[in-house]
Amino acid sequence: MSFVPMLESDVTSWSDESDVVVVGFGGAGACAAIAASDAGASVVIVEAASASGGSTALSSAEIYLGGGTKIQKAVGYDDSVEDVYGYLMDSNGPQADPKKVRAYAEGGAEHLDWLISLGVPFKPSELKERAMMVLTDDCLLYTGSEKAWPYSTRYKPAPRGHNLEVEGDNGGPLLTQILLQQVKQRGVSIHYETRALRLIVNCYGPQQRVVGLVVRQDMQEHYFRAKKGVVLCAGGFIMNEEMVREYCPQFLDNKTQIGNPNDTGSGIQMGLSVGGRAINMHEGFLSLPFYPPATLTFGIFVNGQGQRFVNEDAYHGRIGSFLVNQSYPVYLILNVADYGNYETESWLQAPVVATGETLDELVSELKLPAGQLEQTLKRFNQDVAEGTDTLFHKDASWLKAIEAPFVALDCTPGAGAFFPCFTLGGLDTTVEGAVCSVHEGVIPGLYAAGRTACGVPRRGDGYASGSSVGDATFSGRMAGCSIAIEEQV
Repeated sequence: MSFVPMLESDVTSWSDESDVVVVGFGGAGACAAIAASDAGASVVIVEAASASGGSTALSSAEIYLGGGTKIQKAVGYDDSVEDVYGYLMDSNGPQADPKKVRAYAEGGAEHLDWLISLGVPFKPSELKERAMMVLTDDCLLYTGSEKAWPYSTRYKPAPRGHNLEVEGDNGGPLLTQILLQQVKQRGVSIHYETRALRLIVNCYGPQQRVVGLVVRQDMQEHYFRAKKGVVLCAGGFIMNEEMVREYCPQFLDNKTQIGNPNDTGSGIQMGLSVGGRAINMHEGFLSLPFYPPATLTFGIFVNGQGQRFVNEDAYHGRIGSFLVNQSYPVYLILNVADYGNYETESWLQAPVVATGETLDELVSELKLPAGQLEQTLKRFNQDVAEGTDTLFHKDASWLKAIEAPFVALDCTPGAGAFFPCFTLGGLDTTVEGAVCSVHEGVIPGLYAAGRTACGVPRRGDGYASGSSVGDATFSGRMAGCSIAIEEQV
């Protein structure tokens, strides 16, 4: 598909006209439309699917927010803005955007209040155990590596994953249903089964401004005028194999691409077509969801050299990002007792590759260099006895000697384990959501939010669950507020 922009002078007639056109009706698009409408703008949403929701509806909709939210305070956590800022800057590494992270950290508590004002329900309670998601209707959960080294030594940990008050993995559908109702209440015009094709500009060159959008609806092209501009909220590009192969090929082989069918990068490509700048395109989330059961955290991951490479109490996305950079095979070695309810509770799907009543029996079934696993286990068990993981600093609460009988899970990509992934690169935007130009400044009349933009989460090894939905709703709201005050054309 060609995304070359169309000239305004070539439009014969406008099919629709509004202040703002929002492309995409997931969490980011919904929040952009609500915020723009509340700021006095008339809004049109175009959505390629036959219903709203996007990838947000497919998620658990944990919302990563901190800095002293209403729920954090009610449960007893005194989470500071500086700890949120420091953790997010550190965990997102050199790619982190200080201005965006600062705005997100300082605005977290107020953003949760805004969501609550829309009717999004949160229960003042915490799920204490280590889990990937909340399956009760409790709210707070640790969803990153806040309690793991190295971050726990630098920033005061606090749970920041806010789960909606709903049982089971149903947060995404509930959140997007509430946002849909809020959009409808504001009289926003919604066009389903309408695919955005190209942006419309007033001219080509440095003075161009985005003034509308070409769409395909009922097999015909239509032209939507946007007097203030267009907000691109069309998702990431994990479903576009060509783009993934070009920018982040590590997400192709033996990985499971997570997203909706329209996460094809069309919004990013439309932004590029008018001189927008894309950044961080090589990065994404890659998880190894090895817990629950939480008892698997007592085990150790070893690579093809029989050596550990990470502290196993880290977030599952951090483990996955580290794992794919190891020599293969990769095994999770643990006591049979800690294998526990793995077969009924886990999403991991990694097969049992070896068992052993003795260490010799275990080693004989694994493809590892002679003597390496034995030495690794000896060192680890010595550290356990002394109460300190000297190599990788796993928290003492997760230190437990690994002794016979043993079991080993094969976590090598391609052996059967589940490796979900999605992209974190996108259009470079200001804090307000304006799309940055490859030259200088921003592109007038063009904003982006959610995974179409490169937001707060930028590294797989530093990702925290809920930061995508948190960032999507936050950045969508910021873009909607900002575009509503754009000068009308």
